[in-house]
Order: sequence, then C-alpha cells, then structure tokens
Amino acid sequence: MNQRTLLITLTGPDRPGVTSRLFAVLAGFPVAVADVEQVVIRGRLTLGVLVAYTGDTPTGTGGTLGALWTAVERTAEDLGLEVELSTGSDTKEKRRRGRLHVTVLGAPLHPAAMAGISGRIAASGANIDRIERLSSYPVTCIELAVSGADPDALRAELAVEAHAQQVDVAVQRTGLYRRAKRLIVMDVDSTLIQAEVIELLAAHAGCLDEVARVTEEAMRGELDFAESLRRRVALLEGLPEEIFEKVRKEIVLTPGARTLVRTLKRLDYRFAIVSGGFTQLTDGLVRDLGIDYSAANTLEVVDGVLTGRVIGEIVDRAGKARALERFAREAGIPLSQTVAIGDGANDLDMIAAAGLGIAFNAKPVVRQAADAAVSVPYLDSILYLLGISRAEVEAADAEDGLPAADR
Repeated sequence: MNQRTLLITLTGPDRPGVTSRLFAVLAGFPVAVADVEQVVIRGRLTLGVLVAYTGDTPTGTGGTLGALWTAVERTAEDLGLEVELSTGSDTKEKRRRGRLHVTVLGAPLHPAAMAGISGRIAASGANIDRIERLSSYPVTCIELAVSGADPDALRAELAVEAHAQQVDVAVQRTGLYRRAKRLIVMDVDSTLIQAEVIELLAAHAGCLDEVARVTEEAMRGELDFAESLRRRVALLEGLPEEIFEKVRKEIVLTPGARTLVRTLKRLDYRFAIVSGGFTQLTDGLVRDLGIDYSAANTLEVVDGVLTGRVIGEIVDRAGKARALERFAREAGIPLSQTVAIGDGANDLDMIAAAGLGIAFNAKPVVRQAADAAVSVPYLDSILYLLGISRAEVEAADAEDGLPAADR
C-alpha cells in the first residue's frame, strides 16, 4: 500500500488546549504522527502536524479522508484559528547534508542583516529549516537551523556579509558535536576583565604610555610576547608589593562575565583562565569566580618590592595552548570538547587548538583565525553560541533565588 501524508497547519491567536484538541481529533483516525512543529510569536500560534497513513483514505470512527478534513476544519473554526491542509506521498524526509547552526547577533539586529544572511544561505544552495530567538536583550540573537551547506564555504560567505552588516555570525555543526563543549579556557586582560593589568600597574609606576605602546605592538603580533613582557615588567621595578591590593580594587569584570561563569558551572562545565598577566592578580579572580584552573606569570618580589623581573617560564602564545591542553588532560576532556576565548595574537594558538575558538572583541588577525567572533560588549553572549538562551539563564537564576540586580 502507498504511504501518504497530510500536513495540517493551524495559525491564529494562541490559547491553552489547541494542541491537545487537534490531537484528540486525529486520534479518531488510523494515522501516525510523522512530524510536529509549533511556534508562538507575540501571542500568535503556528502549529504544523504531519500525519501519515496507508492507502488512499484513512478510515476510522470519522470515516474517510474527507471526514478527517471536516473534523479538523470544525475544530479550527471552534478555536478561532485558520487551517490549511495539504496531502503528499513521501513520509520520510530526505536527510540533507551539512546540518548546521547559524547564530546571528546584533545590537540592534536590522532586517537588512537578516535579508543579507538569509540571501547568502539561499545562494549557497542551502535551506533554512528552523529559526529561533535566543535573546532579545541586551543583544538580539537569532539561531537558524540550516541544511544542505558546506560549513567552511558557508562560514566564509557569511563572514563577508557579517562584516558588511556589522553583526556577528557563527557557523557550527549541529548535533552532539556542538553540545559536548565541556571546558572553557579564557584569556583575562580585555576579555574576562576590561583592562590590561600591566597597564594598571604601569599607571602607578608613571610609565603608562610606554607600556601601552609595547602592549599594543604585542597584541598586533608585531613583537614577540616574551620580549615585550620583559621590557614592560622592567619598567615596574621599585613598585611596592602593596600595589597589588590597590590594582585588585581597580579591576572591572567585563559585563556578563559572572553570568557566563555561573551558567556554565551550573551545567558542570570546567572553567579556566590563562593570562599573560600575573598570578598576584589572577588568583583573586580564581577565588571570586570559582575558576577551576588558571595559568599566569608571576612577578618577582624581593623585600616587599618588585624587581622588574618575571619568575619561571613565561605564559606566552605557545604557553597558553600548552595550558589548555594541560587543563583538558587534568579534567579528562578531549580537546574537541574545549572552547577557547581571547582577543589578541597571544591567544591564537589556543584558539586553534580548541574544539571551538571564539574571538571576543578581538584584533582582525584573531577574528580571521577564530571559528566564531563576538563583537558586542557582553561576555555572556557566548552562551548563545552554545545554544543556551537568555530565558533559560534567567529562569535558572530565578530558581536559585539570585536577585535581578546580581544577574
């Protein structure tokens, strides 16, 4: 017998009981549920149910296919909804290659951006299967489920459009690959916090301009980090170690940092920081945020005074990647399940080594090398790249009794 399908689509004002009423009607006929999709936007419902049956007409307590149509139409009328019915013959959806998640972030997100992005997807021969909003504030985040695309080719196409539209776009494979990120490794200066710690120290030493100049050269990849660090640290010679307590009070977390760490820790993620800065300051962040692993440089202090030297091996570009690998081993997590987040050239190796590399308000060379880039000033926007919505975060915070002001 031929397999047939009937697609039933209800649209109109949402109200409790619509789904149950429709399925109660369908229960009177010998049909099987092949697919269901439902979405509500601003109180307006779209409910689609695909049912399959054998033969030319399903018969049951309601009689023929015509009777099923009549029953569905009467139910829709009673609920004040519009109904559309269409028949088909293939109950098995052909699986398209290259199923991906495309995440779009904008503040604000304009229609032109969505037009450009969806146009590029269509031009690549891919299809948008589903669209979902993950956040409406402080940034708008829309996630598109896309099939039929090569991820690398689509990522390159959408990167061009994202630049033109001034939005962020990330392309990731769907399925377990995306859900299995379990170790987050993050840069500190200008990523987790809103400053370069060495510049905070330099301001107290009266050498801020010179240190800032060398820092910028290193961040652009124009100067070897280890050498740049030694040159900058030398300028701090003579500072009293009491300066660390003063600088700790000057450190400001990036907006959304606490939300990011708190949310991922709820999900049993491991969290690590790696820094070209100094343990005398990162250790406080570890305690404050509940960080699992950390690596940073240590300033030498003799008789209560900074000597202008660094103790031990310098945590540079290669050192950050080694730290990521070490943390992953200690946590028993494969590199494919790690996420690395950074902003400067010093973060390139760990971004390349991680399963997902994210450039956060980063230099152009880092944005080009990363799997995804975020340019909005909210660190918790990274949650959306992991498929976690703003509503889920707020619901978990409320359940834990966290005051709104602390979220």
